[in-house]
Amino acid sequence: MHRFTIGVEEEYQIIDAESRDLVSHVSKIIEGGKATLEEHLKHEMHESVVEMETGICQNIKQAKEELYSLRKRLIKIAHEQNLRVSGGGTHPFSQWRTNKITSADRYDKIVDDMGDVARGNLIFGLHVHIGIPNREEGIKIQNVMRYFLPHIYALSTNSPFWIGRNTGFKSYRQQVFAKFPRTGIPSYFSSVSEFDEYINLMIKTGTIDNAKKIWWDLRVHPFYPTIEFRICDMPLRIDETVCLAAIMQALTAKIYKLHQQNITFRSYRRLMITENKWRAAKKGIQSELIDFGKEESVPFIDLLRELLLFIDDVVDELESRDEINYVWEIIRRGTGADRQLQVFNDTRDLRSVVDYMIAETEYGITE
Repeated sequence: MHRFTIGVEEEYQIIDAESRDLVSHVSKIIEGGKATLEEHLKHEMHESVVEMETGICQNIKQAKEELYSLRKRLIKIAHEQNLRVSGGGTHPFSQWRTNKITSADRYDKIVDDMGDVARGNLIFGLHVHIGIPNREEGIKIQNVMRYFLPHIYALSTNSPFWIGRNTGFKSYRQQVFAKFPRTGIPSYFSSVSEFDEYINLMIKTGTIDNAKKIWWDLRVHPFYPTIEFRICDMPLRIDETVCLAAIMQALTAKIYKLHQQNITFRSYRRLMITENKWRAAKKGIQSELIDFGKEESVPFIDLLRELLLFIDDVVDELESRDEINYVWEIIRRGTGADRQLQVFNDTRDLRSVVDYMIAETEYGITE
């Protein structure tokens, strides 16, 4: 089997230790991490966001080990600056208007193009790259994988609050990001050449200046030999990140295996998959998703069991069964959104929600 390598990018909130509000101190984090984390930390559009990325990991256990090591160092650096870092797809009460944009040509261009749509995009995601054999196979995998995106997304939901409001969504992050162009579930492409024709047309007409400005929930990466999952909210606990990455890797491996056996998987229209994405955003793992084969709504847990059965024959070869089985802990405890909402229901205090998010981000890493 092709080695389905893993690369993980996590976007962390930078939080003031006293106010529990976001603060525009990414430079302090990156400066403090030069000695031990320099190649793993990156700026994002807002200065209250720091992105941390792993190297290319050969399997999920290596990815897990690297994520623990990197997060431990990041947390230490933040504490030394009287800051905290946290997971979560949105901050519960911070105002985007008071969060500074990072000074860089790339971000200046985006803000110039999109104005407040860009300035208001104060969100935090998890991106996972899975290595693919080639771009042609990547497009085939992307076409099939679209169906599973709402399933993965529901497990990651972790942004119920936005600028001090309970939004009524388990994931409001995607509603914020939907204001950007070229987002959401990708369309079906019959070949990599058709995909390239689309990209070239966008560049030729001045719509984009490079293919990285295609911000779909899933994309064959324009520069790396990977397929990149971009739909997930940033989780709280590392084990949640690892579980999601393991599921993504197993799905990629299974779809590739089917293609190697000349077995096809039915492709569903983007409009239909988008309906399931909306349901996942609204209610997360408590949602009912559409079973397109049965043409009826079914509990999320039923489709999760089908997903796990679908990938079962590749999990042991990937040595990821333990990491994937953590999904039952997510079901038992609830997603990050479920747990944030429970804290708010118990305390009626959004600062307490932030306290919880920080504690969960540090869970298993600090005493």
